[in-house]
Amino acid sequence: MSVRPSFRALGMALSAVALCAAAYAVSASAAPPAPVAKGDPAKGAAKYKTLCVACHKPDGSGGYKAAGNPTPNWTLKKTWDATRTDAYLRDCMTNGKIKSGMVAWGKLGTLKPQDVEDMIAHIHTIKAKAK
Repeated sequence: MSVRPSFRALGMALSAVALCAAAYAVSASAAPPAPVAKGDPAKGAAKYKTLCVACHKPDGSGGYKAAGNPTPNWTLKKTWDATRTDAYLRDCMTNGKIKSGMVAWGKLGTLKPQDVEDMIAHIHTIKAKAK
């Protein structure tokens, strides 16, 4: 009876353990993402003019229907219900919304986390003027 197959299995098992340990060490040592500063509405307005105007209109009145739901009208107070939080806006810009045709700007790399915060700050200036 040969012991060669058991040494081979032991070698493979040890290699797998070593790879897992190395992967864990790399992921554990990865630096946490840099904190994002509070948004700048002026920078957000500049990005808004290039990325968002086509669907959300220059004044934020929206209504463009790319898919199932039209874009929201940010100029109306009723639009700003409890669901329209900063977290919701961040999710929309980062991950997109298929039903409304919202593009996942964050996943595409078009908007970085700081750009998203700037855009949220700009949207809040539209909210402040809502009727």
